[in-house]
Amino acid sequence: MIAAGQRVRVRDDWPETRGPCHIRTPHYLRGATGTVQRHLGDFPNPEDLAFGRKARRLSLYHVVFDASSLWGDGKPKAEILVELYEPWLEPV
Repeated sequence: MIAAGQRVRVRDDWPETRGPCHIRTPHYLRGATGTVQRHLGDFPNPEDLAFGRKARRLSLYHVVFDASSLWGDGKPKAEILVELYEPWLEPV
């Protein structure tokens, strides 16, 4: 499990280039670094459920990103909060 306050990077992976898939991780976050705010619980993997496959349970987290690091708009203290599953997160 990833701890609250831990810095993480969203995997820079593009499974949609390898065939049909259902991805809940936004494109603009792939490769970005953020901070885990909290663990939300463990839930069936929606990427499996979308295809009617048996889904393993995955940890889901709130991760906070600095908006200016994503879009370079320079707005002070603007943040974005996103729900991401653990397999998409790598410790920094």
